[in-house]
Amino acid sequence: MKKKYLGKTGIEVSCLGLGTMTFGEQNTEEESFAQMDCALAAGVNLFDTAEMYPVPPQEKTFTKSEQFIGKWMKQRKCRDRLVLATKIVGPTVTSRAIGGYIRDGNNHLTSVNIKAALEGSLSRFGTDTIDLYQIHWPDRNVNIFGKRGFTSPEDAETENAEISETLEALDKLRKAGKIRAFGISNETPWGIMRYLSLAEKNGWEKVVSIQNPYNLLNRGFESGLAEITYQESVGLLAYSPLAFGMLTGKYLDGHKPVKARLTLFSRFQRYQTKNGLKATRDYVRLAKENDLDPAQMALAFVRTRPFTSSVLLGATSVKQLESNLASVELELSEEVLKGIEEIHYRIPNPCP
Repeated sequence: MKKKYLGKTGIEVSCLGLGTMTFGEQNTEEESFAQMDCALAAGVNLFDTAEMYPVPPQEKTFTKSEQFIGKWMKQRKCRDRLVLATKIVGPTVTSRAIGGYIRDGNNHLTSVNIKAALEGSLSRFGTDTIDLYQIHWPDRNVNIFGKRGFTSPEDAETENAEISETLEALDKLRKAGKIRAFGISNETPWGIMRYLSLAEKNGWEKVVSIQNPYNLLNRGFESGLAEITYQESVGLLAYSPLAFGMLTGKYLDGHKPVKARLTLFSRFQRYQTKNGLKATRDYVRLAKENDLDPAQMALAFVRTRPFTSSVLLGATSVKQLESNLASVELELSEEVLKGIEEIHYRIPNPCP
């Protein structure tokens, strides 16, 4: 499988990565192990998780995904074949209503909390170093997880840790050998530029990746973030490339597949807007008219963008994963790309 470098670190990641946020909730340990075996055999080396996983986040399943990965790596003796990526949760505020049980709800991105979270992840993985350590979401009010509008910093619910403290802590941990590189997630153009300018000013290491949503229903990354990340060599690790599975077409016409995420968890409504469903129907039709699997077409589009380093695949079965992995061979024709742009022009970013 083709690989790309993360920034200038020398770390190469597979163009498709394995997302693990179902491990411990929708997937049992046995099912999770089977997915990891499948991904590794296919040439995937980027395994992405988070201390908060699985989702939906809840106290009884907190850190289960990391625990599964740690146990699997120990059994398979394959740590040296992986680029292991995980995340520290951002602050808990009323508007997000998650993570109050993590570090007693004191989840600001301070040096103390970052060190504590990292040590926990290292212990669960059974390793001395994490290849890519990421900030799960910013320590300030931003439009993430489908939120719209704007809240000024003066109206923030809590006092936030400064980006400078967060970045300095990450740089020290890198120098100590605890992490090889660090990245951000669910960030904005202002946020990433702040990280980059502070690194340059203080002689700290730069962030090498940004993990944000990017898919045919949400191409907001292209406005602002794409230029910054491309010019500054900050690779996109695209999550939700299938928009919670919407772009497979399986939820159209009111269908609710058994054990599917949107069937099980009503909170995930971000991609089920009126225009989102309309655009999905058009993308699925375009794929079928060109004898393509709708999911593979959607994944190939995300993978082939010049600012994308890796596409994070989330599956609930080996069968799903194998089909998604097969998209690595797909190169979209000019006709298909033209069709995608035509739909995007008519229904732009229906689910930001």
